[in-house]
Amino acid sequence: MTDTLTIDRTGTKPRRTGPDVHTRHSARPRWEEPPTVAGQAAKGLTLGGFLLLILLPLWIVVVTSLSTQGAVNRAGGLVIWPDGLTFEAYREMLEDPTVRMALLVSLGITLVGTALSMAVSILCAYGLSRSRSVGHRFLLGLLIVTMFVNGGLIPTFLVVTGLGGYDQWWALILPSAVSVFNILVLRAFYTQTSADLIDAARVDGAGDWRILWSVVLPTSRAVTAVTALFYAVGYWNSFFNVMLYMPTDSEKWPLQYVLYTYVNRGNGMPGSLNAGFGTAHAQTAPLALQMAVVVLTLVPLLIVYPFVQKHFRTGVLTGAVKG
Repeated sequence: MTDTLTIDRTGTKPRRTGPDVHTRHSARPRWEEPPTVAGQAAKGLTLGGFLLLILLPLWIVVVTSLSTQGAVNRAGGLVIWPDGLTFEAYREMLEDPTVRMALLVSLGITLVGTALSMAVSILCAYGLSRSRSVGHRFLLGLLIVTMFVNGGLIPTFLVVTGLGGYDQWWALILPSAVSVFNILVLRAFYTQTSADLIDAARVDGAGDWRILWSVVLPTSRAVTAVTALFYAVGYWNSFFNVMLYMPTDSEKWPLQYVLYTYVNRGNGMPGSLNAGFGTAHAQTAPLALQMAVVVLTLVPLLIVYPFVQKHFRTGVLTGAVKG
């Protein structure tokens, strides 16, 4: 059987018909085939399973933080189904001066640290992205080496304490102020900035500062927002530097270290309003107080993320297309 040539009466283009057409159609790659009902159902079940794995722990934490001592006792620990909900744990937690001060410390460290890290990372990435920069290849190689080779914990501690950083605020920010990985990501985006835009700005008399502020940063908003989010989450969740450089002064503890201390000690923290954090009210379960602090540490990130999510998605897609 041979192919036949059919003239489309609605136009002038011929259409070829015959068994070869169906053979070529069926020989397409699997990923180009239209999705089947079974495939769509399998994808839905898989995504639903992952979503359940993410939301179930959050649900348990929130419900436990709203439970009374009796509900915790009846559940034998973490509460899955609401039973006698109360906000007593949150009220007692927010009345504690250590928790309130820790919240302010965490916010201050996150804001100042993120601003400093972004300023250093953007300037470094822009300088390394310019091919005419003096020694940019050597500096780039030096930064890459630090990703795989570092002095270790003890040398870092000796350097920070030798510079007078013990029990100082800056010791919570400067030792982790720069991430080489984030610098490399920013540099990769800056090198993809249109050369015509930069040349046009130079013709108009703009210098490097003006080009960075008016050309490079506006065209790299997605990666800038994502990098700032990475830095902010790192500072907000940081507590290890507190253990190294200010383990005794509770007024300088961030919220994460307050949670860490309370979970490990169980009875309370120094400087609390009550005789022991979680002991003033008989109806408040210590486990509910722990979960309330966990919720308090999650709320700021849950508030900020929706505003960055659009840029995060754009940055991921742009990197996938350009890469």
